[in-house]
Amino acid sequence: MEGDADTRRVWVIGIGAGDPAWMTLAAVRALETVDVVFVFQKGDDDELALARRSLLPEGVREVVIEDPPRGRGAAAVAAWRARRVALVQEAVAAEAGEAAFLAWGDPSLYDGLIDVLREAGLGVRVVPGISAVSALCAQFGIPLNRVGGSVLITSGRRLVAEGWPTGVGDVVVMLDADLTFKRFPEAEIYWGAYLGTPDELLLSGVVAEVSDEIERVRSEARRRKGWMFDTYLLRRAAPG
Repeated sequence: MEGDADTRRVWVIGIGAGDPAWMTLAAVRALETVDVVFVFQKGDDDELALARRSLLPEGVREVVIEDPPRGRGAAAVAAWRARRVALVQEAVAAEAGEAAFLAWGDPSLYDGLIDVLREAGLGVRVVPGISAVSALCAQFGIPLNRVGGSVLITSGRRLVAEGWPTGVGDVVVMLDADLTFKRFPEAEIYWGAYLGTPDELLLSGVVAEVSDEIERVRSEARRRKGWMFDTYLLRRAAPG
């Protein structure tokens, strides 16, 4: 659903996982039609901001929306979400013309931006992008799932709380500051950080054999850059 005829609609454009060449033709064409682009920014984000700006056609205005801090717990998350909705309403109301929001990776996968825009009373037209999950598998030259198998895409926190689901051989973890993969030493891991950028990091192997190296490399990279975007696939023996 795109909303009623009198509902303002905005583009939600997936810009890929990092490499500018991973932008789709549809994303490029959509950007060429807009007047203003809104981007959420978390604090001092200059490196990512520069990467975003390099993708904008000449004449397109960029409006930065400072992403409010998010606490832990259901109440804190609800307050953060409500604040995001209010910021979107305020920013969009202040700008005329065709508008778009840029989203890293694919906004239709594991991203709450679309729901926030709908709660703000906006209609959306979504352009999918190359997700970190697709980029990870491509960089390792592996399929996401095995024939006839299921894949779970989750966060490290939920994997701890709910455990490895019965009947699932492959688990993708997209948000994990706690190195949850260490809980599964028998699994294979395909780990990637800063995918598609000059700083890309890739490590793979049996968790018991490579977890210390991943932890070391991850810690050094986070200290050097001040932020971390990583994704990994855990693969157990195929369920019987």
